[in-house]
Amino acid sequence: MLENLKKSLEASPVIKKGDYDYFVNPITDGIPEMVPDVLRELVAIVKDKVDLKDIDKIVCIEAMGIHLATALSLETDIPFVVIRKREYGLPGETSVFQETGYSKQNLYINFIDSEDNIIVIDDVVSTGGTLVATISSLKERGANVQDVIAIVEKYEGKQRVKNETGVNVLTLAKLDIIDSKPVVDILV
Repeated sequence: MLENLKKSLEASPVIKKGDYDYFVNPITDGIPEMVPDVLRELVAIVKDKVDLKDIDKIVCIEAMGIHLATALSLETDIPFVVIRKREYGLPGETSVFQETGYSKQNLYINFIDSEDNIIVIDDVVSTGGTLVATISSLKERGANVQDVIAIVEKYEGKQRVKNETGVNVLTLAKLDIIDSKPVVDILV
């Protein structure tokens, strides 16, 4: 299972961003081209592993969660909301400070209502900084974070998310970089 995902991840070039090993993949970067079979595999696994019957909204983080949320939304008829990097100044907008292994910036949450049952889907959890900040802010808004899915797990960010938010992150693949090459284990 997830053979297309594994092949795609193993073919990822690795570049350095300071001391950070960054892998380039269509799931996490939109390049090279995304193969539809990979998205189909991902959606099928999420639908199998996550109880979606009471979910009001799928939440993703700009930019690389958008294609994942779109594919899942089309297959489930659950609407999705994008946490954006741009401030709109809309009523009720919440700012979230995000820090990753290679960047720092604000994210902006709109149209998540108190008591919404949501799932969060993202491309990768590395340091956990983005998901910790996002989950904490969503909970502060009163949303019920039912599940969090990150397609790829890298480093120890998944454990950080659990420790700091109490939320488990379902990851589908674990990626390590050894000798500048991606090494992939499928987890589901």
